[in-house]
Amino acid sequence: MSLDAVKAGLKEKISEDCGLGAILKFDFGDQGHIVLDATQVPNVISSDDIEAQCTMALSLENFMLMAEGKLDGTMAFMSGKLKIQGDMGIAMKLAPLLA
Repeated sequence: MSLDAVKAGLKEKISEDCGLGAILKFDFGDQGHIVLDATQVPNVISSDDIEAQCTMALSLENFMLMAEGKLDGTMAFMSGKLKIQGDMGIAMKLAPLLA
């Protein structure tokens, strides 16, 4: 799956305002990154490399498994498949939005 497809799917899930009120970056390593800027309405999803209050580092494959409900975020974090830098509370608010 491409980053453009992930961005489109994320945009569909969160619609115009996810209520997060923060900037969250998904870091997919060599595959790139996606930034969700939920400090403005409508929320903006981009590939801009801007500073975020929370960065979630994981593989694109594991992100897709989490989005499909096949990989629990807590288990991914505990097993090292997901690394979180910054405000962990923001990451915890994201899970229900993707469900």
